[in-house]
Amino acid sequence: MKVIKFGGTSVGSAENIKRVKEIVLQQNENAIVVVSALGGVTDKILNAARMASIGTGYFHSELTEVKNRHYRIIEELFDDKGNDVFDRVDKLLKEMEKILTGVTLVGELTPKTIDRIVGLGERMSSHIIARYIPNAVWKNSADYIRTDSNFGKANVNFKVTNRLIKSEFEDFKGIAVTPGFIAGNDSGEYTTLGRGGSDYTAAIYASAIKASSLDIWTDVDGFMTADPRVISKAYTIKSLSYAEAMELSHFGAKVIYPPTILPVYQKGIPIQIKNTLNPEGKGTLISQKDGNGKERPIKGISSISGIALITVQGLGMVGVTGISMRLFTALAKEDINVILISQASSENSISIAIEEQSIEKAEFAIRSEFEKEINIDQINKIEIETKLSIVAIVGDNMKNTTGIAGKLFSTLGKSGINVIAIAQGASELNISWVVKNSDLRKSLNVVHESFFLSENVELNVFLGCRNRWRASFKPASTTTGKTFK
Repeated sequence: MKVIKFGGTSVGSAENIKRVKEIVLQQNENAIVVVSALGGVTDKILNAARMASIGTGYFHSELTEVKNRHYRIIEELFDDKGNDVFDRVDKLLKEMEKILTGVTLVGELTPKTIDRIVGLGERMSSHIIARYIPNAVWKNSADYIRTDSNFGKANVNFKVTNRLIKSEFEDFKGIAVTPGFIAGNDSGEYTTLGRGGSDYTAAIYASAIKASSLDIWTDVDGFMTADPRVISKAYTIKSLSYAEAMELSHFGAKVIYPPTILPVYQKGIPIQIKNTLNPEGKGTLISQKDGNGKERPIKGISSISGIALITVQGLGMVGVTGISMRLFTALAKEDINVILISQASSENSISIAIEEQSIEKAEFAIRSEFEKEINIDQINKIEIETKLSIVAIVGDNMKNTTGIAGKLFSTLGKSGINVIAIAQGASELNISWVVKNSDLRKSLNVVHESFFLSENVELNVFLGCRNRWRASFKPASTTTGKTFK
């Protein structure tokens, strides 16, 4: 049995749902199909909830759009035989309206209520798709994925969850369609797994049943060597190791939700990333070992914008134990995620990269924790830099290839790009650096060209003659002619 997941864009229109049906019916084994809400619906529902929380009826405009979107897709997919699915979806929409009306009356929107409302998107889309795929059956993920009551991003109880999923699907034959993102606690209340959690749902199912593979269908051909919106010559990466995929996902590649990888990695289940709009494309295979590592030690480049860098500096920090522990504990208490760390060997300073939106909380937490050291000038500087980005190159085999870091920083230096901070783990799987936002596009372009395009150089030769003909030589990657190096 395999697990197949379709994202919001993949189920965002009647035409796309028809493609989903074709893809599912082409599978030659039993399958659990996990689906997201229709593309954009989750944001609409959340916006309606926020409008309701301020005590007005303005949420009706967003709710009407959600209703019309689902009704229109049902009309396009079904004839009169689809009345039963219309009734199911209409019932869920009425439930949503009832809850939103209640939120308006009390003027309060709790995390528990948000989970109940926002999960309705996946419940509706999954009912539509289960009804549209012949002989498919609908299963409610909230009945099998058991979590705690940390509403908004619940933690999975894998012991209970695995037992429930195994019991339900051990002898299952055929196609089961189930909503992603949602789960349930011990009290029977709906919880959610966090934004992007439908990927995670699929991985939980795959791990529990020891699936032959986890296929994630999205709106891109797979992981790319760089962001194609910035680098026009970026191309699809054929294969990645679990570690490489995790690193690229963490550093901005929005192809797969990072927590998805761990459950399947533990069972050695391969992940196949495919494009619903281009099903013939090979996509990206994520597995335990990548066979192309020696050919291409750098597998991809990724980036995160909206970063701030906080530097804590002082001679009084040198040789003092516990400084780092106190710093990270203070930030953790404020639920601030540290994305990158850079520290000088002299221990005179330590720099941390965080999201810009957390600057005020972070500065207050640091100054409160080190108030004594600041007052006696042991810590004499807390500097904050904003409008920054983190760029990272990722590759399992970087550790076996000399000169990677030298080539990287030589390339950046020759292009006049100032590197503000650097971080590299002992595993050498990732080299990350911080640059100004204004240097991000240039950084991505020059590094991508240096590591991915420099092997082949395009040479155009123009010959002036009586017939004014022109010969053009291009790389072997695009023509059958000779490659000039």
